Amino acid sequence: MLAEIRGLNEECGVFGVWGHPDAAQMTYYGLHSLQHRGQEGAGIVVSDGNELKLEKGLGLVTEVFGEGELKNLSGNAAIGHVRYSTAGGGGYENVQPLLFRSQQGSIALAHNGNLVNVNGLKNQLEHQGSIFQTTSDTEVLAHLIRRGGFSKIEEQVKNALTMIKGAYAFLILTEDKLMVALDPNGLRPLSIGRIGDAYVVASETCAFDVVGAQYLREVDPGELLIISNEGIRSERFTINVNRSICSMEYVYFARPDSNVGGINVHSSRKRLGKQLAIESPVQADVVTGVPDSSISAAIGYAEYSGIPYELGLIKNRYVGRTFIQPSQELRERGVKMKLSPVRGVVEGKRVVMVDDSIVRGTTSRRIVKMLREAGATEVHVRISSPAIKNPCFYGIDISSTKELLAATHTLEEMCEEIGADSLAFLSTDGMLEAIGRSSQEENHGQCLACFTGKYPTEIYIDNNNSQENVKTPVSAGSKD
Repeated sequence: MLAEIRGLNEECGVFGVWGHPDAAQMTYYGLHSLQHRGQEGAGIVVSDGNELKLEKGLGLVTEVFGEGELKNLSGNAAIGHVRYSTAGGGGYENVQPLLFRSQQGSIALAHNGNLVNVNGLKNQLEHQGSIFQTTSDTEVLAHLIRRGGFSKIEEQVKNALTMIKGAYAFLILTEDKLMVALDPNGLRPLSIGRIGDAYVVASETCAFDVVGAQYLREVDPGELLIISNEGIRSERFTINVNRSICSMEYVYFARPDSNVGGINVHSSRKRLGKQLAIESPVQADVVTGVPDSSISAAIGYAEYSGIPYELGLIKNRYVGRTFIQPSQELRERGVKMKLSPVRGVVEGKRVVMVDDSIVRGTTSRRIVKMLREAGATEVHVRISSPAIKNPCFYGIDISSTKELLAATHTLEEMCEEIGADSLAFLSTDGMLEAIGRSSQEENHGQCLACFTGKYPTEIYIDNNNSQENVKTPVSAGSKD
């Protein structure tokens, strides 16, 4: 679906390189391949061995970095970041990487995810004298690192990581080291590769293909990698790990040409579509998918059902970021600017419209209406994931139950709300099996919190913010 219209956005993507003379240029191309993970801001920090240099700004990667900006970034190590805003909101000061300078040396941080205990940590740090320069949860880690009391930066980082909870894939750059950390649940994807003698790290493996790097492996949950001119070494900051990667990476977020957890995203989405056809068949004339993330699932649905797949919806790829707006009114207007039905495909036909998810339902309603206006006689909506009934606290901006159509409506009411002839979601077990996980195993390696309400970590909620209507799970694994 169209994240910028629908409001289902992941927080960001990260990319890092160590040991390459064109580190900034490589990071630029890496970030460009991760642009789908964040379109509000981008930044790159480079180390030349003596100092860190930062360039960042609001907008797309190509808008932030012209030829001049990259020429100013010389060095053989770099980290970069693209973002959507969730925790801390937008604004230039929150664009990452965040760079901090002190007499102990400089440190830059890039973060994908969301910390769930950030408010308590901020209160504690401010009481101890810390002054925060941003409203980003990422800055908390920088303060914790510098207050660690250890002589070596690696020990400071490991100590700080034990204090934070939630989802995080961190890249931490100093003048002479690149450190890479993944949370104990591995909620966000993070992989390491190599190009010649240089190491690269990225949120998705598609970035390795762009820069010509060879994939080595995924970063393990609870692992801290330290990369320097001496090579690379792996340490652990915790042994209490429980792999729970976000299921929406397979359903929606990751690029189809990426591999997540050793599983190709396009192939998993085709299997999601096939399983959806098995569970929720319907008599129809044509199958179409909502571009771009639902195309693979729609193909899978069509192949299994025998109903022809057609491009019933076309995405306008030349609409700019004007429509990446938070207001519901602009989201609704933006649908027609982003999507157009193909009358010659859907007119007089019974249409199966495959989509990856329903959040508020507004976009689905608009698309169903467009298909009918283009002459579709029936519109059957099939969703290649379970119904989203619970907020996400790990970096996806669905932080309130009242935003979620499935949390407040029955299936029949949802179907009526979006104006479809029928509506069906994929089962949770069916999704797990299609992705390639065993639904029979309790530790299946996936986070299902937005579907089941069972969170892999403790959740801390500030009752004074917009999440006040959400009940707080009192411990990991509790049900909302």
